[in-house]
Amino acid sequence: MKIFKFGGASVNSAEAVRNAGSIIRREWQQELVVVFSAMGKTTNMLEEVVNAAWHKTGNTDLCISKVQQYHAQIINDLFPAHHIVHHLLEGFLLNLSVVAGNPSFGYDEFYDRVVSFGELISTAILSLWLDEQGLSNILLPAPSLLKTDNHFRGAAILWPQTCERIQTHVRTVLADNPGHFILTQGFIGSTTDGRPTTLGREGSDFTAAVLAYCLDAQEVIVWKDVDGLLNADPVYFDTTQLIPALSYRETIELAYYGAKILHPKTIKPLRNKNIPLRIRSFFHPELPGSVIHASEQSDTLIPFFILKKEQLLLSFSTRDFSFINEEKLKILFGVFSDQNIRINLMQNSAISFTVCINHPQHKLSTLLEVLGEDFEIRYNEGLELLTIRHFESVDLQTYVTGCRILLEQRSRRTLQIAYQRTCQ
Repeated sequence: MKIFKFGGASVNSAEAVRNAGSIIRREWQQELVVVFSAMGKTTNMLEEVVNAAWHKTGNTDLCISKVQQYHAQIINDLFPAHHIVHHLLEGFLLNLSVVAGNPSFGYDEFYDRVVSFGELISTAILSLWLDEQGLSNILLPAPSLLKTDNHFRGAAILWPQTCERIQTHVRTVLADNPGHFILTQGFIGSTTDGRPTTLGREGSDFTAAVLAYCLDAQEVIVWKDVDGLLNADPVYFDTTQLIPALSYRETIELAYYGAKILHPKTIKPLRNKNIPLRIRSFFHPELPGSVIHASEQSDTLIPFFILKKEQLLLSFSTRDFSFINEEKLKILFGVFSDQNIRINLMQNSAISFTVCINHPQHKLSTLLEVLGEDFEIRYNEGLELLTIRHFESVDLQTYVTGCRILLEQRSRRTLQIAYQRTCQ
């Protein structure tokens, strides 16, 4: 048993879909489960639908029409004019319009209900097309397999229920349909009472790991637009190095700090069952890529660079000069948890506490209102957060000369700097 995961970039056009089909045809040699994300930047488009409907920032119908036009272009290139897939797309978009027109849930639950359409649409298209290419598959909806709590936008897996469902459904379907593989959605699940949930952005990696854990898979292969694991994102850094192998331990550290290697939760279930994960290129599938496994002998001291943009630096100070003690921190962390806000960097002094977070555009006013009664709050927008793992040999001035550094923190192996880019 192997688990394949294809991200949005690997199916962002008709040509990319054909390439994914070629990879499956070439690599499918045993029991197989294939996890697909939404196509291209569909999740971003659906977030525009969420904001238009919830915050009244735009025309909801116009945002949905962008989703329709994007998928219709791919469908028109893959299928004949009167194929049933056109009606399937219309049905999904009609349901999306109904959901978007009724934003009566909490924001996070509404977000999950809308954004989950991306994976549902992509897998419906892909399942039909692959089947017609002789790549026989059975589409199993991820919400019927992955059961979660109701922590919307970052739901936690309910492991006993999820593994029972995966083992029962996947094993039964494969046994009853020889010569078929399983196709399912990444990123999405559902509560025990059937409400849609998501696992956090880039959560399709985690879906693949959950399936691998529950099925005792031989390995997971994540197909990406790079040749393997790189020490920096080539979008932001001119010079990168390919890392042939890395341990679970080092990988989870990098993912925690925001490296776009994998979703941060991906590693734990794989490590618990010693299942290796390979990162391979969908542009060059003949290359071996990189492997993430248990051995730490392959770990390197080559610096890893992680850049997060659009950061918000928030500083909280007590109004009466009382200490930032455990009780004060409990209040702050409680609000961050309630608002589903992840802290990327934090630092405290006697009477102040500072955090660097992804800018929560729609939640900043709530933070200021809820915490403003107890704390004086200052904030800086539009920052960047640079994290360097194994920074000892790095000339820092190469990256931050002329920038206004607002917060810096060092540990034995990791350096983090939050700064304003007044430099270019």
